[in-house]
Amino acid sequence: MRAVASVVMNRVNAPGGEYARIGKGSLRNIIYQKGQFDCVREIVGGKPNNQLVYNMSPEQIHYDIAEWAILGNRLTNLGQALWYFNPYKPECRVNFPSKVGEFAIRIGDHCFYNPTEYYFET
Repeated sequence: MRAVASVVMNRVNAPGGEYARIGKGSLRNIIYQKGQFDCVREIVGGKPNNQLVYNMSPEQIHYDIAEWAILGNRLTNLGQALWYFNPYKPECRVNFPSKVGEFAIRIGDHCFYNPTEYYFET
């Protein structure tokens, strides 16, 4: 959860590229950017999303992690990761699609990617 919170805040504070334009320092703009986070999509894969954030009952740990990230904390092994995904296989791709990101680390089932110079041209 801290890794995902780090990615979200890295996007909020991105110095350039798509997220800097869309986010403009706004957590809400980043979270609700179309197609980015399944937890805010009402329909996923053509079906109602059972994991929609509005259907969840957050626990104290969720609030603690959100506060941790908003206060500027990050997992240092992620670098400036802006993306993550579950490849559903043991290996992570070297590059994030479109070569805007390069592999940084795998945490659990998810692969995390730092931006490349190409990303800042988007």
